[in-house]
Amino acid sequence: MDKYRQIINRTVDRLLTGESLRQVGVSAGEDVVLPSQITVDEIIDLVRAIIFPGHFGRHITPRQNPLYWLGITVDRLGELLTAQVGAAFGMLDRKNGGITDAGKCDEAVGTFIAGLPQVREALALDAEAIYLGDPAAVSVDEVICSYPAIRAITNYRVANMLYRLGVPVLPRMICERAHRETGIDIHPGATIGKAFMIDHGTGVVIGETAIIGDNVKLYQGVTLGARSFPTDEGGNPVKGLARHPIIGDNVIIYANSTILGRITVGSDSVIGGNIWITGDVEPGSIVLQARADNTIRLNNNLSR
Repeated sequence: MDKYRQIINRTVDRLLTGESLRQVGVSAGEDVVLPSQITVDEIIDLVRAIIFPGHFGRHITPRQNPLYWLGITVDRLGELLTAQVGAAFGMLDRKNGGITDAGKCDEAVGTFIAGLPQVREALALDAEAIYLGDPAAVSVDEVICSYPAIRAITNYRVANMLYRLGVPVLPRMICERAHRETGIDIHPGATIGKAFMIDHGTGVVIGETAIIGDNVKLYQGVTLGARSFPTDEGGNPVKGLARHPIIGDNVIIYANSTILGRITVGSDSVIGGNIWITGDVEPGSIVLQARADNTIRLNNNLSR
């Protein structure tokens, strides 16, 4: 037992050394407040309940006052989000040698809360598009309650608003929550239009600078990715370059197709399954695989 205690004490001492802490971006003795994944998960649960009351979170019973319930729920969201936005800005400011501006946090959270009605409007169109586009869907309610795409798109639209408000870290944490839940990986920086549909969804990847128009439908395994990564003098990827595809309105992309680079798929186009595309596609195009020749030609020697 004494030997075990000695091992524990030595391990703790080593983990607390300045050199060890610096490896994970923390200085010895620093009062560190970093974003919490547990709290971010609670934030997204609250947002889902606010946007889709009754479908997510606890059911509102007839005895409850909806106005009161919504008021305390939005207030709780604001409280948690303020702390996490402050931690995210603090982490960024700490690296830049500055001090977090509390007013910046309050402004970002206030703008986010004020934008929730617009988020609901956008997600209502997404849910309807999924219902109309899937013959297996029984109702919009079923889509909201059970379809993974709604969870992923909800997280994306929430994260995208924070991303555009300049909030660091949290948008990616929110989208990665959906990635864990659904297998759908949407970067919060992507630009996605109205009535967006993902069918099935597992393995869908949408990159940071992708632009997707209105009424677009993606099937499982679709990748909207980058073709190359320009590097700086030190060999590190250059940040912020537009490197992902632009998808026009009313485009359908079938399962496991990969579209790479800053190219444009024109509006009203259909991309078949298992297609690899690295060049522009004209509007109204239908891109399919070459048909396989199923004729069996036996060698004369084998046919004897």
